[in-house]
Amino acid sequence: MNIMLLAIGKKHDPKLESAIEDYTKRVSHYTKIQWNLVEAKVTSSMTTDQIKKIESDVLMQNIPNSSTVILLDESGLQLDSPELAQKLQHYMNIATKQLIFVIGGAYGVDESVMKRADYIWSLSRLVLPHQLVRLVLTEQLYRAHTILAGEKYHHM
Repeated sequence: MNIMLLAIGKKHDPKLESAIEDYTKRVSHYTKIQWNLVEAKVTSSMTTDQIKKIESDVLMQNIPNSSTVILLDESGLQLDSPELAQKLQHYMNIATKQLIFVIGGAYGVDESVMKRADYIWSLSRLVLPHQLVRLVLTEQLYRAHTILAGEKYHHM
């Protein structure tokens, strides 16, 4: 199974970049993983709804029809780390070829992305900075893979 991490925004924050890259590299020992950071042309004069629409359109253009999509959104279901590992195992068991984790912009995503998602996942009830979500996501993907491999990274 290939994993794509699709996010609105520019490159990783330099303060977090080495940690994000470290966990991405760790995950790559278990599965193919890549980041796809996409930018949307928005301006400060646009409304929140206009920004969400433009960013959502850019995201949708980068999601192949055959992919399975997990959207990170505060309205989603929360999983603990073992539950995330089970979710990944489920997608492996059904021979998912490409699993895409989508991180929307600061205002979230519109209904088109919500409808396209196969699963909506909330990392936390807290609102997290966009760049921190990238780090938490990669760390949790690494943790989930170590759980599946029976390794000692996650203490149960």
